[in-house]
Amino acid sequence: MIKTPTNQKLLTNVAVVRMKKCGKRFEIACYKNKVLSWREGVEKDLDEVLQSHTVFTNVSKGEVAKKADLMKAFEDTKGDQTEICKIILAKGDLQVSDKERQAQTEAMFKDIATIVSEKCVNADTKRPIPVSIIEKAMKECHIAVKPNKNSKQQALDTIGKLKEVLSLQRAEMRIKVVTPVKMLNKIRKLLTKLEVTIESE
Repeated sequence: MIKTPTNQKLLTNVAVVRMKKCGKRFEIACYKNKVLSWREGVEKDLDEVLQSHTVFTNVSKGEVAKKADLMKAFEDTKGDQTEICKIILAKGDLQVSDKERQAQTEAMFKDIATIVSEKCVNADTKRPIPVSIIEKAMKECHIAVKPNKNSKQQALDTIGKLKEVLSLQRAEMRIKVVTPVKMLNKIRKLLTKLEVTIESE
């Protein structure tokens, strides 16, 4: 391949998302830690996720995908590179090294344990449970981190599993309900149905 400015574009400190389509490999260059934020709906600005609105065949070598290949593989986009980037970003495979994957898994494990600790208390004493105790219990229950799911959802799933080895329950929340007088009986019935303790009216 003759490397010219038109088909070579080198980028650094990059996370690569890859997709194979029509027998060709397509890659996009993203900022690290932003891909999952985009997929979870936390990050809305595409420019904060993509290092370039260019589709590559090989990001590390800076080889840009041919327009004809893009038109063939992504017919519906009419060759719009930004739209193609969105498709690859949503459905492609995020490429990470073993070291990065391990670091991400460890960080997510701690994040899940922290969320569980914030949302639960000891069922007997009604006191908070330290994160270290939650982490130990998670290991005992062989709870595996799923990189594709967000930490909050995994934490909610984890709470049920931890009840096997820990005496824990969801921490109660104190809420204030403001309602017109004519709605009072309806709201009271609803709260009773939800087994809510009414402290005062």
